[in-house]
This record gives sequence, C-alpha cells and structure tokens, in this order.
Amino acid sequence: MRRLAIDNLSGQGESTFSLAKRKGANNVAQRGIPIGRFWGISVALDYSWFLIVGLLAWMLAVSYYPVAFSNWTTAEYWMMGIVTAVMLFVSVLIHEFAHSLVAQQFGLPVPRITLFLFGGVSELESEPTRASTEFWIAVVGPVTSFALAAFFWEVEPFFTPGRPLFALAEYLALINLVLAIFNLIPGFPLDGGRVFRAIVWKMTGNYHRATITAGLSGRFFGFALILIGVWRALTGDLGGGIWIAFIGWFLESAAGSQLQQESVKHLLGDHKVSDAMRRDFLKVPSSISLEELVERNLLPLGMRCAVITQFDNPVGMVTMSTIREVPREEWPNTPAIQITIPLQKLTTTEPNAILWSALEKMGRDGVNQLPVVDRNEIVGILSREDILHYLSALKSLAA
Repeated sequence: MRRLAIDNLSGQGESTFSLAKRKGANNVAQRGIPIGRFWGISVALDYSWFLIVGLLAWMLAVSYYPVAFSNWTTAEYWMMGIVTAVMLFVSVLIHEFAHSLVAQQFGLPVPRITLFLFGGVSELESEPTRASTEFWIAVVGPVTSFALAAFFWEVEPFFTPGRPLFALAEYLALINLVLAIFNLIPGFPLDGGRVFRAIVWKMTGNYHRATITAGLSGRFFGFALILIGVWRALTGDLGGGIWIAFIGWFLESAAGSQLQQESVKHLLGDHKVSDAMRRDFLKVPSSISLEELVERNLLPLGMRCAVITQFDNPVGMVTMSTIREVPREEWPNTPAIQITIPLQKLTTTEPNAILWSALEKMGRDGVNQLPVVDRNEIVGILSREDILHYLSALKSLAA
C-alpha cells in the first residue's frame, strides 16, 4: 500500500525543458485546476491527481488501515483513507515548494507547481547556470522530506496508539522517509539524479557530459526497477510487482526523454532564431474572409498562420487553431480581423535570441509558432517545424 505514495518522478521541474512536450507530454504544468497562489507561485491540480488520490484513498481504506488497525469503524477507515491521501500530497507540495523557494533565491523564476499522477512538478523558467545552484535546488527536496518524516515521527507519541491521528502520523512519517530515500536515487529525473549531475558538472566543468551521465544513470535504475517489478509479479506479488515495474518504466522513459532533449539542445548550441525562422511568412489584409484565407492562402502555401495587416502595418496573427474555433459555415462571412490575436498579446521572440530558448518558450506557453519581432516589426515566423527542419540539416552536417 505504501508503495503508492512514492514521490514525484518528474523531479523538480523536468517538464519545463522538453522538446516534444511539455506535452500530450507537452505541458503537464499548463493543464489542470488552479487552487491558489503562494509566494508568487501558482499551484494547480492536474486532472490525473484526482485519479491517484481516489485510488490511494480506496486502497488505504480497504487494504492498509483494516489490516494495521482492526478496531475502527467503516466510516473511520474511509475518512482516514481520504485524509491520508490528501496529506500525502500536502507533503509532496511542501517538497515542491522547497525546490521552488530555493530556486527563487538563486534568481530562477518558478511560475507554477502542479500536482499530478506521480506527485508534483515545479516549473522553472530556465535551467540553473551553475553546478552549485543545481545542487542546492535539487538536494533541498529530499532534505525537506526527511524533515517531514522526522516531524511526523516526533508528533506520533502525542496521539493515542491505534487511533486515527496516531495512524496518520505513523503513515506520513514512513512515507516521507521512503519518498526522501527514493528521490536520492542518482538518476534523472529524480532529485538524486540532479544532485548527481551537479557533482559531475562541478568535477568536469561540462554540463552536457554531466546531463548525459545522469540521464544514462536514470535509464539504468529505470530498467532495474522494471526487472524487480517483473520478478515480484512472477513470484506472487502481482499488484506490487506491476506498480514497481510501472514506476521503473516511467523513470526510464523520463530519463530517455531527458537524453533526447539534451542531444537536441547540444546540437542547437548557440544558433540563433534568425538561423531557422521563415522570412517568407504570409501577410494578408484584415478584411480577408476566413474562407479565402484558408482556401487561397494557407492551404496552397502549406502554412499554419498568417500575419494580419491594416494599412500595411501588422496588427496581429491568425492561426489554424483560432480558425478552427469558428464554425466552417461561418467562414465566408467572418473577416480575419475578428479572430486576430493582437500583436501585444502574442508570445514573441527576437532574431538574436538563442534558438533553444525560443523552443523552451514555445513549450512553456503552449504555442506552435512565434512571431519574430525586431524594432516592433514582424520580420519572420519561427515554428516547431522550422526548428525540426533546421535540426535535420544540422544532423546531416554532423554525420
């Protein structure tokens, strides 16, 4: 039962930095239900959170607590199952706030924390630039979980043995201890993997090599957990074995994604947005109908967006996603200006911006293309497809 409480396999903010993601996988931190804002950080519940809390509460109520404490009523079992599941995620949230507040102390903004299926994820706007910063941001998570375990262990004697509050303190002490130890595994994307990367980074002075090393370590431990899970399933512990194997699969998959991401980042290097952006972007007058825009411009040219102009001055942009929001039968009578996203509200980039930073910005804001602005003029459009084509050319040259 206690296996279900294992913490955030996504580490301290892995979702911020992935190419494909952030994300079906693209953006776990942008989905969900906001529940508040603390210390300038928004907190949200991903929809998967409700699934795991419900499952955990049910298993605690019908499996764990009835075995460990046989003299409760059915109502007490269910009440404590729900309370314990919620308190577990309160512990995870405290763990994530520890990461986030330390990151803020080092000047790294953290706009959002999201609780989801595997625990929590803190969304850092950028990676640390020094090994020492990476170390302290990462290590504070397990330290916080150890502190929570010690706290619940110390308050346990103040409650009557065998009663609900005693059981709650006992469980939270144990699970925070397990959570802390598990997160110290030296493989991405766990906190221990980030600590390991920081140490290798400090020793070698090479961030890329350190990231690859930590990613390979994460894949190793992921495969090890899969094998352990399969072995336990075959030797009788089917449920526990499947869960451990699933955790291992998630860890291996996340580590593999980190390795792929680092390869992309390394390949892009210091290349600028101007190297990959399209300069021959589509500009159309604001009076054009959506039907004409789509049928005579976007589709024939194979483009997914258009800059809308008034008196030859850009005023905003229309994308395929905004066009889809208008019923097709209304396209002939709907002028493009009606659904134009104003220039001031667009997520933009600059020609001299680092290409990787622009890709991160796309992931954070959930957009597929960025207008490239120079001196208040749109000078190009950068899309994910443009970056992929540029990457393909870089790979060909490196081969």
